[in-house]
Amino acid sequence: MDPAKIARINELARKSRQAPGLNEQEKAEQAQLRAEYLASFRRNLEEQLNSITIQEPDGTRHKLTPADDADHTPA
Repeated sequence: MDPAKIARINELARKSRQAPGLNEQEKAEQAQLRAEYLASFRRNLEEQLNSITIQEPDGTRHKLTPADDADHTPA
């Protein structure tokens, strides 16, 4: 995400904590920027997880695969 947009998110967050707060237009802008930030964060995390490889004790490597909920139930 563009550093200028992150700076704007922070600016709006600071302004929202001050006495007059945000007007409706700024609230809408803040919500849109937050949604864009979260989408970017999720996309980057998914790319990271997709690039993970597991090395077995015998030296072979394989991609990390999503866990099947039926096979990995919490204890």
